[in-house]
Amino acid sequence: MRIAAFGATGRTGKHVVEQALAAGHEVVAFVRTPAKLGIEHARLTVVQGDVQDKAQVSQAIAGVDAVISALGPTENKPTYQVTAGTENIITAMHAHGVRRLVISAGAGVGDPNDAPKIMNHVVNLLLKLVARHVYEDMKQVVEKVRASNLDWVIVRVPMLTDDPPTGVVQVGYVGKGMGMRISRADMAEFMLRQVSDDAYLHKTPAISN
Repeated sequence: MRIAAFGATGRTGKHVVEQALAAGHEVVAFVRTPAKLGIEHARLTVVQGDVQDKAQVSQAIAGVDAVISALGPTENKPTYQVTAGTENIITAMHAHGVRRLVISAGAGVGDPNDAPKIMNHVVNLLLKLVARHVYEDMKQVVEKVRASNLDWVIVRVPMLTDDPPTGVVQVGYVGKGMGMRISRADMAEFMLRQVSDDAYLHKTPAISN
C-alpha cells in the first residue's frame, strides 16, 4: 500500500515509517523539518510542509491508500493545532477519495465502552488540570474523526515508553483489559495493522503491553 504518515518525525511516527517500509509499503512522510526524520529509503517520499496548510496536506494525501496520524499537541496552549491539522487531513482525504484513517489519542479521551476505575478517574482529573488544552485538542480531534464518514480507527494509548517491541499488545477499553503503558514500537505496529484490518473499524480500542 501507499501510506501517508503524519507526525512522522515524532518518537512514535518514526516507528510507523520504519515498520511500514520494512513491511513493503510505500510511505509519504509529511514533515515540518525533513532533517529530523533521519530515514532514507527507495519507497519513502518526504513532503515538507505544515499540517495547518491545506494545500500541502492535500499534496501529501493525493494518491495514497491510507493515512496514519500520530500527531499530538507539543504544548499546553489553546491553539488546538492538531484539531485544525486533522480537519485538513479529513478534507484532503474526502477530496482524493482516500477512505482509511488511523489516528492515535490518549486513553484519557473517553469512549462509551470504557468502564473507568477510581484510579482512571484520578489520572483523568489530573490530566485535565495539568494539561487541559492538550486534552481538549485531542478530544476535538476524536470528535472530528468520528464525524468524518471515513473508514477510521482511533487507537488510544496509556503512558508511552521507548522500550523494545514485545510483539504482544493487549486490546481493550479503559478499565477493561488495559494496562498502564505501551512501547511506541508496539503502538506503531498495531496502528500499521489497522490500515488493512477491519477488526476495529469505527472503534476506539485502548491498547497496552
